[in-house]
Amino acid sequence: MVEDVQPVVIVGGGFSGAMLAARLAERGVASSLVDRTGAFGPGLAYSTPFERHLLNVRSDRMSAVEGKPDDFVDWLKDNCPQHADPDGFAPRRLYGEYLQHRLNAARLAHPGMIELVTGDVAAVEDDGVRLADGRVFRARAVVLATGNPAPKTVGAGSRRVITDPWALAALERIGPEDEVIIVGSGLTMVDMALWLDAKGRKGPIKVLSRRGLTPRVHGAGHDHPQPPTGAMLTGPLSRRLAEARRLASDGGWRGVMEGLRPVTARLWAEADAKTRARWLRHLRPWWDVHRHRIPAGVDETMSRLEAAGRLSITAGRVERIEAGAGGVTLHLRPRAGSARPPITGQWLIDCTGPGHAALDDPLTGALIRARRARLDPVGIGLDLDAEGRLLTADGSPDVRLFALGPPARAAYWETTAVPDIRKRIEGLADRLARVQTGPQASASR
Repeated sequence: MVEDVQPVVIVGGGFSGAMLAARLAERGVASSLVDRTGAFGPGLAYSTPFERHLLNVRSDRMSAVEGKPDDFVDWLKDNCPQHADPDGFAPRRLYGEYLQHRLNAARLAHPGMIELVTGDVAAVEDDGVRLADGRVFRARAVVLATGNPAPKTVGAGSRRVITDPWALAALERIGPEDEVIIVGSGLTMVDMALWLDAKGRKGPIKVLSRRGLTPRVHGAGHDHPQPPTGAMLTGPLSRRLAEARRLASDGGWRGVMEGLRPVTARLWAEADAKTRARWLRHLRPWWDVHRHRIPAGVDETMSRLEAAGRLSITAGRVERIEAGAGGVTLHLRPRAGSARPPITGQWLIDCTGPGHAALDDPLTGALIRARRARLDPVGIGLDLDAEGRLLTADGSPDVRLFALGPPARAAYWETTAVPDIRKRIEGLADRLARVQTGPQASASR
């Protein structure tokens, strides 16, 4: 008699977790997909109902299935043909529906292979996970696919500081003429500006970030990759940057960025801690705005808001935040001894991006304190091996504990975009299909 083995427990029901569950089912591996919200598939990233929140990657690159590049476009053709342009940028709402469709299709095609569990994981234990309500799920392996952590907000605690930019109820409190401060100038800031504009909020939008950099715009079509030269791949960082600038001046920076996509993870993995720290300190802000671009139509809206004086971008650092009953005052750190006037508004929205404080997270912090995990050498996340397994305090891999998507950023760097994550889903599904474990223990549920 062949005994059943325990399922894989996946913590997090967004893109990474849901698409891993679907792929595991297709490989004959059962899983329990646990999510605190019960929004299986879209997750936070693709749950926005706002039609003008578009994908930042062209539709023909957004297939959730490795080896089936037309999967998303084909789904659009069948369900929303008006958005089925392969070179277009579909609404993120539709992509969330596509992910739900794929997950549900896998459940129908492979009955009993995917269990959906709504609940909050309180702890990762030696043999599975324990939920906050006391339920215990035994597992052959546990995969942390918890997505991006919340920002580390300065000034949290005031109702005038909106710590979650996706909390629609909080955003709805903003009045038509209210002045809004946004800290952070990346993609989430763009989303908030689009929402405020479309919802008839006419008050000024005052954006602050350390360097005042904003996302660059996509070109008219797919950019031809400019293969990186040897001088870009080896040697001192200053020489690599000089070579990248030379290539960008010859053929355009978009081609240079496209050429780096296939080798980014390898370059990060090969770099020592000192080099990684220099990249984070000096290169990351410039990398982010060139790598994570916005559609031309979105860029036109942002330019229109700036030209009308409704959107301003300021470079600077926050010294302190004063939040009272009537508004928020943002005090800036002086530069070279010169005082800078504060920024005032009725509301502050935190768009600084993921906090990435593994020690502060209830799950990963507990694993680190128990020596079942450790921080990576530069302290931006969990330390993993090449197969995505968490490394324990002594550097040995935990054969039953994996990270996927944003929680794996310290190992792979580029691990938030769909084309990158789906490749890792394929590799992880292959790995988990080969894991040999004992008989299934009954779960207390």
